[in-house]
Amino acid sequence: MARKIALLFSGQGAQQAGMGKDLAQRYAVAANLFAQADRLLRRSLSRIAFDAPLEELTQTANCQPALYAHGLAALKALQEEAGEFPIAACAGLSLGEFTAHAAAGTFSFDTGLRLVALRSQAMQDACRQTRGTMAACVGGQEAEVRALAARTGVDVANLNAPGQVVLSGEQARIEEAITLAREYGVRRAVMLTVDGAFHSRLMASAEAKLRPALEEAEIQVPQSPVIANVTAQPADTPEKIRETLARQVTGSVRWTETINFLLDEAGCDLFLELGPGGILSGLVNRIRKGVEVLSISDVASLESAARVAGNW
Repeated sequence: MARKIALLFSGQGAQQAGMGKDLAQRYAVAANLFAQADRLLRRSLSRIAFDAPLEELTQTANCQPALYAHGLAALKALQEEAGEFPIAACAGLSLGEFTAHAAAGTFSFDTGLRLVALRSQAMQDACRQTRGTMAACVGGQEAEVRALAARTGVDVANLNAPGQVVLSGEQARIEEAITLAREYGVRRAVMLTVDGAFHSRLMASAEAKLRPALEEAEIQVPQSPVIANVTAQPADTPEKIRETLARQVTGSVRWTETINFLLDEAGCDLFLELGPGGILSGLVNRIRKGVEVLSISDVASLESAARVAGNW
């Protein structure tokens, strides 16, 4: 019986220096995609992904387009190596939701890259204009962490897995939340090393800049369902897609619900993580132990996945 495959695409924070370089050296389809990105952006995104120090790559305006190109390059290389295979559904963490839509045919690579470039620059600008940060709360219950967020005036940015919730907001308020976290059943609260308060009200200016571009973008009904971060449900019309992609800049990433939807509603039984680091694989297995996830980020992991593709 054919497997029901879900594609998962990485978000900001997964980046690694040199990502995509060996894929581009081995597969022309990957090299061509990065070259296409260089031409469209009128700067060398490939250099930043392949050869720049991590500090340069990690800048939001560099990182998001690089992860977008890397995820789609890995997919194209996998399809060349393993052959075309049916895709039951797609999802992506934060920035990865744009990559998921490009993979599903919602918009072209170029359209998606333009949107991601605008989004990333707008978010970087918002970071510079505000004094925000994020904190991971480990070991607490969602309801209690939400109560902590309400008390301190910060936002719930990510619901990544059971016992792993990320808060986002003004730095002083996040510091207060960390101080109070144990009162709310949180075992450990840790400040994250990030540029600013992503997925919070402090990103409102970035959402406002992204909305007109989404309205103008050519958007189709996806060929495979794409699960939206902010609803944990398929965004299946151009109107829903525009709205959910805009809202996720300030809204919560409901990743736990997204994976549960893919398992229980979409019936997916094999997940392919396309992006560096294996972060999503770890989250999936925290959400539901025993789920099969193949992480594909470089030539070695791609070849490993391709060897078992006959069983898909």
